[in-house]
Amino acid sequence: MRQITLRQRVQGVLAVLALVAMITPRDVERYGDNYQIALPIMALGCEVINGQALAYVGRYAVMFVGLHGTKRGLGDAGIAQRPRGGLEGFPSGHTATATFGAAQLVRSCVAGAPVAQSAVILAAAYTGTSRVAVGAHDIWQVLAGAIWGMICAMAFRPNSPSRALARRAWARLRARG
Repeated sequence: MRQITLRQRVQGVLAVLALVAMITPRDVERYGDNYQIALPIMALGCEVINGQALAYVGRYAVMFVGLHGTKRGLGDAGIAQRPRGGLEGFPSGHTATATFGAAQLVRSCVAGAPVAQSAVILAAAYTGTSRVAVGAHDIWQVLAGAIWGMICAMAFRPNSPSRALARRAWARLRARG
């Protein structure tokens, strides 16, 4: 299999971001909707190339379950109220998902390419600000989503302290059983 260069990855990431911008109807909410899908899918593509797809999918699953578990667990608490009405506003899922994908892209796909990293970060930031602009979330819900997405993207990476801790805890549990 041929090695994909950093330049080719950067070109691919920038091309997809531009394509999403071109095909999205001129609507703030739709841009956020599309970037929250495109960023984690691009990150998955990079992890397939890097041979780390399974670990990425596992971290994404933790992010998704934690995100939606929190939304449902908070019920009708004040922090879960959306500005334009409705529940399950905390944390912002669009922002968490976009941040998760962006963090992965910045760290392992376009590392060493500041222009591409900036574009990816701006796409994730735009996703969060679009949620506030359309009244789907308040700033605190968006910030919580960004923090959750970042934590899940960074936790349990190969050779990370959190992964080693989880491995030791799992081994202890198995030894008891």
